[in-house]
Amino acid sequence: MKPIQISTFNVNSVRSRLPILEKWLHKNPVELLALQETKVTDEFFPVDFFHDLGYQIIYRGQKAYNGVAVATRFEPIRVHFGFNDSEDPLADTRLILIQTPHFFLLNSYIPQGKSIDHLDYQFKMRFFQRIHNWFKNDFSLQDPLVWVGDMNVAPTAIDVANPEEKKNHVCFHEDVREVYYHTVNWGLIDLFRQFNSQPGEYSFWDYRERNSFRLNIGWRLDHILCTPSLAKFAVDCYIDKEPRGWEKPSDHTPVVACLQLN
Repeated sequence: MKPIQISTFNVNSVRSRLPILEKWLHKNPVELLALQETKVTDEFFPVDFFHDLGYQIIYRGQKAYNGVAVATRFEPIRVHFGFNDSEDPLADTRLILIQTPHFFLLNSYIPQGKSIDHLDYQFKMRFFQRIHNWFKNDFSLQDPLVWVGDMNVAPTAIDVANPEEKKNHVCFHEDVREVYYHTVNWGLIDLFRQFNSQPGEYSFWDYRERNSFRLNIGWRLDHILCTPSLAKFAVDCYIDKEPRGWEKPSDHTPVVACLQLN
């Protein structure tokens, strides 16, 4: 049986990135694609584009920022937007949980945080805690659960260029890495690190930093994590850097995991 391929990709405006998506999906016809930062209200989401490529598309967005979507070749059993607790905000344009016949998938766009002293940074810290609570209350390590998305955290020093200069950055500060690991240590496995141990492997290169992609001044912010019951079926996980070098790219690039399910 052919492995099931799951990908996560922060497109930084889905409508702007349709040429990238069309080219990439023709070369990489993944079974499930989780998108973040779609930056479009639901009424203007390019539904037909995905239908024409053979995908069902699940989405929730807003104008100019945020927005998440899942393109899937599987018939979803259940779909849930946002958190399932009673706490505000719901964050329904940052989280989609879908249940497929094979696994649960949580697609997340974690807040960036702006600066250490900004209220958005506290929102980011709480966001991770709420996800941890969700996992703890609603799932077990025996459940086939995949958590993907732009986590806006580089977990270790090998996940960011020039880490000594980034100690107070909202995506690398020790506090945010601690709360990220608290969430992951519920029992999830970083599939990329299961197959790759080398430094310098990144999924994001800042537009604002001149020649960041050419010089590989990047961050590994986009992750695919799963429970041990699913990780044992993983046969590969990799970052596809090629689309970042195409014309009018996102500042992120896809991450892909391959699962050989029985």
